Amino acid sequence: MTIKQTKNRCTRSSQGFSSALPKQTLRIYRFWRLRILSSVVFGYATYYIVRANFAIAMPSLVEEGYSKAQLGDMLFWWSLVYGVGKVVNGYWSDRSNARYFMGLGLLGAGLMSVGIALTTGTFFLISCLLISSWFQSMGWPASARMLTHWFARKELGIKWALGACSHQVGAAFIMIVGAYLVQNYGWRSAFLVPGVLAIAVSFYLLACLRDNPTEVNLPTVEVYKNDYSDVTSNTFHGESGERPNQKEIWKMVFANKMIWYVCFANMFLYIVRMGVLQWAPTFLKEFKGVNLLEAGHQAAGYELAGLMGGLVAGWLSDTYFKGQRGPVATVYMVALMLAMLAFWQTPPGYYYVDMVTLACVGFFVYGPQILAGVASADFASKHAVGTANGLVGAFASLGSALSGAVVGRISDTYGWNGGFIFFISAAALGAVAFGLTGWELRRTLTQ
Repeated sequence: MTIKQTKNRCTRSSQGFSSALPKQTLRIYRFWRLRILSSVVFGYATYYIVRANFAIAMPSLVEEGYSKAQLGDMLFWWSLVYGVGKVVNGYWSDRSNARYFMGLGLLGAGLMSVGIALTTGTFFLISCLLISSWFQSMGWPASARMLTHWFARKELGIKWALGACSHQVGAAFIMIVGAYLVQNYGWRSAFLVPGVLAIAVSFYLLACLRDNPTEVNLPTVEVYKNDYSDVTSNTFHGESGERPNQKEIWKMVFANKMIWYVCFANMFLYIVRMGVLQWAPTFLKEFKGVNLLEAGHQAAGYELAGLMGGLVAGWLSDTYFKGQRGPVATVYMVALMLAMLAFWQTPPGYYYVDMVTLACVGFFVYGPQILAGVASADFASKHAVGTANGLVGAFASLGSALSGAVVGRISDTYGWNGGFIFFISAAALGAVAFGLTGWELRRTLTQ
């Protein structure tokens, strides 16, 4: 049954179309939505465990003789491959079954993490790292597709934030556990243990996930939540089981200037976000004078505060701002500049002040990160969300690549002060780009 047919058969009510569905169907729907959301969180958190483990291993790699410029180059190429993978895999995720896409991507990333632990020599380490980055780029486009097919637009801000809290859960876990593993068993253990875990979780995902409600004989989420709203006219009008063709994807994504505003905003945001994630353990150990375990705990606090920041941002954009993501993200980016300045200017020896200011950085950096993903889904529609999120993610990877290469060289040449000036400047440009999305949306809606 098409959405149009369902509209004709059902009567709108304040309770939504779900009131017209059998109670058994409603119970089954609630069960599957909880199962999909929890599996996405658990699965993508595991993706992050085999991604952020490189950051916690970096101080040990420096001690083995790698320069920060060399490690920055590795991060640059990792991010470049990841960004290309986001675009390619984002497109294919819209034309594939997200269940298998996400599970097989995690399986490949887990195998490569084990490979890094067992490899000897720089060439093989870099090879496994780059192959892993391609597999890792399969994770979030598939997650985004499932979130937008199981949850309606009017609830997507908070649901997306809940799904994306997997970033912080996985990164915080590996910052604490990885630091313990590195300090007691060497840096290779921080790749071996997460790799084995990722392989096991990949089979869990293959068993638990489903691409969309129709795969389990349920009506579409528009029927369930009585929500047929779309923020743009770029909506694919095919049946729920159909996939948009290349021309339709081009119109919804690549010819959509709103998506491009989000792309550049996300690029500047990721210069800060990944810069802190990748370099925080090294910076805290060298500049702040803490040991690796203390640095891991502080970096974990950054991630956990980011979890709350993302949830608050999603809730604010859904409720007080009625689905407008740009204004919330702009305020967050301005606050991020101030938090970065405070963290930078705090002198060494103030452990708890550093922990609080770094947590504030995490809170304000992850709000816009959540909203960029939701905005790409809003502006492109759920039928091209994988492609849109992949393109936005590619620009994020470009920002991450710039952060890795530029910060490594700046810190080697000018010290960490130069690195923080770079971060704060990027945050300012990100605030401008997010502001443009809000301004353009208001202009469009008032025409």
